[in-house]
Amino acid sequence: MQEKQLRINVIASNFDELNEIERQLLIKAKEAAQSSYAPYSKFHVGAAVLLENGEVIQGSNQENVAYPSGLCAERVTMFYANSKFPDVAPKMLAIAALSQEGFLHNPISPCGSCRQVLLETEMRYGKNIEVLLFGTDVIYKLKSSKDLLPLAFEKLHNL
Repeated sequence: MQEKQLRINVIASNFDELNEIERQLLIKAKEAAQSSYAPYSKFHVGAAVLLENGEVIQGSNQENVAYPSGLCAERVTMFYANSKFPDVAPKMLAIAALSQEGFLHNPISPCGSCRQVLLETEMRYGKNIEVLLFGTDVIYKLKSSKDLLPLAFEKLHNL
């Protein structure tokens, strides 16, 4: 038996240390969080994805009394982007969460289902998707969604 370690690289920064594109994308994710439909959890999540063609697509979590019929902000955003621009790769995704007390101090990360969707989107286009996770105290930047799901379920190559 051999023990191995899995490591991911995360850059921690504040808003002022980001470049203009990253700041604008986070602003769009925060806007999207404010438009979510979350009457049950009162936990509002917004996402914004920058596509290679310069388009920015926003989405927010959508809850439903018949849980789990709702959908997370990340999947709403990515599925909408993929349906509107099926031949355009996503470059960067920003995520922000808002509770009744305001935007969270520390970033949240996507759920497992959203992580898998992000990874498959990377595989679909053959390009990394940078991920920005917003918190008022710290912002995490990941160079690829693979860093969110290191032991991912990947498409079988022989199918």
